[in-house]
Amino acid sequence: MQIKPLGARVLLKELETQETTKSGIVLPSNVKEKPYIAEVIEVGPGEVKDGKEIKMQVKKGERVLYSKYAGTEIKLDGQKYLIVKQNDILAIIE
Repeated sequence: MQIKPLGARVLLKELETQETTKSGIVLPSNVKEKPYIAEVIEVGPGEVKDGKEIKMQVKKGERVLYSKYAGTEIKLDGQKYLIVKQNDILAIIE
């Protein structure tokens, strides 16, 4: 099954992060607050709002920083995904 976002929405997959302390202890991702970094899996076609065309500024495969309370979580084939509006994406990580 494949998900194709509609309008100016983006399908994201959260990236798991591990952090190592100075003494070498690995902190799992559930110990600290998550960084809200994800990979763009699929991008919608954009939309026309109030007569203006809204173009998509992110591309498939990019890493992005998104807003803390953004989107709708879904589970598909055992994987967690997040569908967010393009406005909820704060930055592209290069």
